[in-house]
Order: sequence, then structure tokens, then C-alpha cells
Amino acid sequence: MSPQRNTRLGNRMKENRARQNLTQQQLAERVGVTRKTINTVENAVFIPSTVLALKLAAVLGTTVEGLFFLPDTTEGKK
Repeated sequence: MSPQRNTRLGNRMKENRARQNLTQQQLAERVGVTRKTINTVENAVFIPSTVLALKLAAVLGTTVEGLFFLPDTTEGKK
């Protein structure tokens, strides 16, 4: 079994939120979390649950894969 690396989850939350003209507070209210939660997800401090990731993607009009990516993959370099 290989050792796990401490992988951060990259995201395009801020860009998608700006496209929807939403503040962190407005997005938080729509998905049922605090503004601080949105901030920590945007800054890659907190990795959201699957349920939260699905809610965020739905509100932001994208897919989970379009919103989140692993930084060490080519997919995240779009």
C-alpha cells in the first residue's frame, strides 16, 4: 500500500460565483451553510462533502467536475 499524499482539492468556485453575480453570503444561503464555509472551500482550506459539492455545482450551474479538480492532473490546468 502506497503512502497517501496530502492532496489539496482545487476549485473554480470564485470564478463561477462571480459569473452568477453572487456574494459568498448569497451562495452560502442558497446551499445552507455559513459564509465562512464558502470562504474556506474557495481557499482550499476545507474539502466539501459530496452533498455540499453537488449543491454548490447545482447553484453555480455547473458539474462537480467543472467546479473541483485535483491540482496535479492535466484536467485542472484548463
